[in-house]
Amino acid sequence: MSDLRPITALGAALPRLESFGALEIRENAGLALASLAVRRETVEPRPFGLTLPGPGRWIGGQGVAALWTGPDQWMIEYEGCAELDFAAELKLRAPGCSVTEQTDGWVAFEIVSRAGSRPLEALLSKLVNVDLAGFGTGLATRTGLEHMSCFVIRRGDAHVAVLGARSSAGSLWHALETAAKRLGER
Repeated sequence: MSDLRPITALGAALPRLESFGALEIRENAGLALASLAVRRETVEPRPFGLTLPGPGRWIGGQGVAALWTGPDQWMIEYEGCAELDFAAELKLRAPGCSVTEQTDGWVAFEIVSRAGSRPLEALLSKLVNVDLAGFGTGLATRTGLEHMSCFVIRRGDAHVAVLGARSSAGSLWHALETAAKRLGER
């Protein structure tokens, strides 16, 4: 039998973490994801006690969060549970809904500014077509970042998450890293 070891989306044993001046970019390898879709004639669930958000919104609480992805559809996040069968647990909490495991299809990068929102907004203004000054906590959108589609989630005033396809993890990291380095050179 081969000696199999899990690796992160960036291909390492441990998640990548780098600082660029006031900014820190961290690969969030522990984030479990599952999609949730409400079927016709099913009551909208409240998984883990969350009230599912409306269009353009994200809501979090006690390690669990939900991101609106389309009419009657959400991506549910569970921090620190990527190695568990999160979809099965979510299915138990959302009877009558369609639930699909998404953890291994996505990569999450958490970007935090130690100097307030300005460095974060300066970084992302170079990368995404989102007016981050008017993009407050709890807002989320799908947008393009270079040639990739991703979700941008405003988790806090100085904290943004970028979720992208796992197959593009290296390119997504490179884009974030390059822009962060250039921002620090000014």
